[in-house]
Amino acid sequence: MSKFVPPQPFESHPDNLNRSQLRKHMRQRRRSLSFEEQMQASEYLALNLLKNPDLHRARHVAVYLPNDGEIDPHLYMDIARRKGVNFYLPVLHPIHTGKLVFSPYYDGVELTANRFGIPEPAFSKSLRRPAWALDAVLFPLVGFDENGGRLGMGGGFYDRTFAFSRLRPRLAPKLIGLAHDFQKVKALPIEPWDVPLHSVVTDRRCYRFRRSSPA
Repeated sequence: MSKFVPPQPFESHPDNLNRSQLRKHMRQRRRSLSFEEQMQASEYLALNLLKNPDLHRARHVAVYLPNDGEIDPHLYMDIARRKGVNFYLPVLHPIHTGKLVFSPYYDGVELTANRFGIPEPAFSKSLRRPAWALDAVLFPLVGFDENGGRLGMGGGFYDRTFAFSRLRPRLAPKLIGLAHDFQKVKALPIEPWDVPLHSVVTDRRCYRFRRSSPA
């Protein structure tokens, strides 16, 4: 039997933290941004999203309402709406636990906090848009690397919702993670259940990845 080795103290550099510690570190760092810093990040994010080829033909795009210091996509949304883009918010599925559906998001839509305290539209069978019918999905990241490794909040909602994209990639929307550029680390492990990203867009640049085809 191997001897148990207790965890060793770690340095504060993000590349030396485990997933739980990294999640805490990055969330604290992005929450520490001032309002002015968040606004500037949102402006640069919008410019980079408008240049992203994965979004050039997108007309039905899922997005999120930022909280916890997440980078804000609202400025991009304001510009893209004028170009005819329709936006949708994720809604916790009332029956299929751990999965998401997507409802239209427009000015004046009524929002109610879900069990995580995140505002979302009411679930509606008639208004919902299936995951496969979206052109692109913008979702927040806690951390990422240049190879497509990513770290979320740990709930696995997006992975379960878009698991079909592994087997039927042609039906999959473009999956695009959003983050502040300082959330990039040297390397993150890619778990078997992680759905591959097409790209990550930050306030500084766009990182695009090559998705492997299913065997």
